[in-house]
Parts: sequence; structure tokens; C-alpha cells
Amino acid sequence: MTFAMGNSSELGRRRRGAPISRRGFLAAALALGAGCSGAEPRPPYSGGDLTDHEAGLRKAARYLWSQQDDDGGWHSSRYGLLRSGQSLTPFVLDALLRVPAKLHAPRDEQRTKALAFLTRHTDDGGAVGRIDPALLDYPNYATALTLQVLLRMPMPYRLINIQPMTGYLIGQQFSEQNGWSREHPAYGGWGMGGDVRTYPHAGHVDISMTRYVLQALATTGFPPDSPIFERARVFVERCQNYDPEQADLLDGSFFFSPVVVEKNKAGSEGERYRGYGTATADGILCLRAIGAAPSEPRLQAALEWLKVHHRSDQAPGFEEQPHKRWAQGLRYYYAAASSEVFGGAGRLRGQSLGQAMLELQRRDGSWANPESIVKEDDPLIATPLAVRTLLHEMATGDDEQTGGKPGERMMS
Repeated sequence: MTFAMGNSSELGRRRRGAPISRRGFLAAALALGAGCSGAEPRPPYSGGDLTDHEAGLRKAARYLWSQQDDDGGWHSSRYGLLRSGQSLTPFVLDALLRVPAKLHAPRDEQRTKALAFLTRHTDDGGAVGRIDPALLDYPNYATALTLQVLLRMPMPYRLINIQPMTGYLIGQQFSEQNGWSREHPAYGGWGMGGDVRTYPHAGHVDISMTRYVLQALATTGFPPDSPIFERARVFVERCQNYDPEQADLLDGSFFFSPVVVEKNKAGSEGERYRGYGTATADGILCLRAIGAAPSEPRLQAALEWLKVHHRSDQAPGFEEQPHKRWAQGLRYYYAAASSEVFGGAGRLRGQSLGQAMLELQRRDGSWANPESIVKEDDPLIATPLAVRTLLHEMATGDDEQTGGKPGERMMS
């Protein structure tokens, strides 16, 4: 399922409407679920002419919906931090809502229970992921994904008030409002979330978290000239090895963070942090979210790096020891992010990412990475990433490749 944003006047009409409160939505959702509990799902398309991608998606969707818990959420059985379901549920649901109904349509009860779960776990400040203050579950990531889930949903779900969520995410940016100057490496970016970080305690700030927040804000209709995006550009550019005068050394690739430098997974070379595939894909998606023109040199340099170094069997950029483990550990994240960058299959050399994924799909429809370094051994992480990969490759048109304009596309 996709959701195409309307023009600014339509967005304004939606925001000026009478949104349902969090408590009101929960009551309505539970009532709707009770009323539909006996409803049968729309029968899936039964023709025998499914493509390999479509057949794989159908199996994956059936698997993921079968893993939904009675409380409406998805919970990791492998990792304690993800057991609450606050970040995992919107991550899984965001992938499922993209699957065409002809392949698998969930029962209304399943969808309603999932939305009710997210509503129960949204606090009064608009954040998802901090119901338990002693064990935060990636609040910025969870809130950004929940925002996108809500915007993908049909009425009446989309009537829920999203302004507290957008307000929370905006307040989490490292900006002057919280004592951060433009000169600080964290300026303009986002971290894990929770309590607002004030100078000089930046904590964890990275290009991946920043990407998900920027894509969520772009989806809600923030224009490219928003001060939020102008600040974000400062952080995004700091994460890129770019200088047109030193193209051999500063090649356009992105690294993970200028703040938590020990987390830059490909290591360093002198004073420069080596770029790698997942960070570069994230950087490209950040630039698109803030409205970078397709012809912008920074964007073109990053795209060229990704094309040259692309691999369908692992994340590129980890040739040096002791970093090689990341190449397999980030395989599914890289496949999802880079397929979003390039769109339809056949645009890169070698085997398509989707075909590579399909060869790894398990009998029950799931995927799991044998390398556990970033938790992709959990099927509830690997499978939604594989689903995104297949869906991106099925996309047609230039919008996936060029990025279009914020507010005119649905981002993931």
C-alpha cells in the first residue's frame, strides 16, 4: 500500500480538521476491531501469474502477520530491548502496509489491533518508545516510523492528531533552541531520542536516525526551505566525504557519525572516516528528503560511489580487517536502503538485490541473517527489510531513482 501526499492546500485542510485525540482514537479503534472481529479478509489474488517478487512478498506478508501478538504488536524473542514492541511494531507494520492488497490483505481486526498498540504506547509528548523511562526503545526511530504508518493508513485512522509526534521530532533536533551552535558536529542531526539533549551532552547522533526522522517530516509536507531541513543539511553534509577538488580522496561516500566517531564501522584513514554502503544510502535518502535537486553535485557524487561499489551479496565498503564482519551483518539493511535509492531492478550491474533476497527466503516466508552483529538474525528485523527490498525493485518510473520532491512521494 502506498500513500501519495496531496498538495499544500489539502495538507492544510487535513491539519485544520478536528483530529481525534489519542484516547478517543484508542476507544474508536477498539470498537472498530470488535465490530470487525468476525470479518473475513479480502481474498488474495489467486491467479497463477505472480512474479517471483510477488510470490515472495505474499509469503513474507503471511509470515509477518502470523507473528502479530495478541496485544497487536510485534515483539522480539531474541533481543530484550526490542521485546516491548514499541520500535519493532511500526517497523514491521510500515513494511506490511506497503504490500499490495492483491497479494495479501490483513483482516481489519489485525490492522486495528496494531494501530491500537501504537496508540497505547504513544506518550503525552507525542513520542513512541519511552513508555518505560528506564528502558527507552529508540524513541526517535519509533516515532518517525509510527508517523509514517499513520499517514499510510486509510480513514478513519489517519484522523489521529499527528502534530504531537511532529512536534516531538522537531524538538529532538540538535538546534539553537537546545543550546547547539552550528559549529558543533551534532548540529542539525537527531539521536536516539528521549529527554532533549542540551549542550554539551550530545550522546549518540548518526545519519541513520537522522534519515528516518527527515523522511517522516518530509512525508508530512514540510517544504525544502524549512529551517528544520536547513539545519539538517549542515549535519548531513558533515557526514559526507566530499570535496570536488579532492575527488580521489573525498569520494562522495558517507560515514555514520561525526559525533560518535568510534561507531564509524569502516574505520578511518588519516583524519577521514571511510564511507560505506549503508551510510551512503542513508545520506542519499537524507539529501532527497530535504529537497536536494537530482543534479546537485553532492548527491551525484554519492550516487556514483554507490553504483561503483554496489554488491548484491553484502554491504560494500568493508574491505579492511577488522571491519569485514559488518559487510554481512548489514546485508539486509543495505539491500533495503540501496534499493530505495535506485528503485526498479536492472539499474545496477550484477544480480538484482531482490533476486538475491529471494534465494535466501525460508520455507515459512521469513528471512534471517546468519550474522547477528546488528540483530538481523531476528526474522522480525530481516524480513521487513527484505520486503522493502522487493517492493522498491517492483517500483516503476523515475521517482524512486531521482527522489522527486518531499511531499510528492512516500518514503520509507
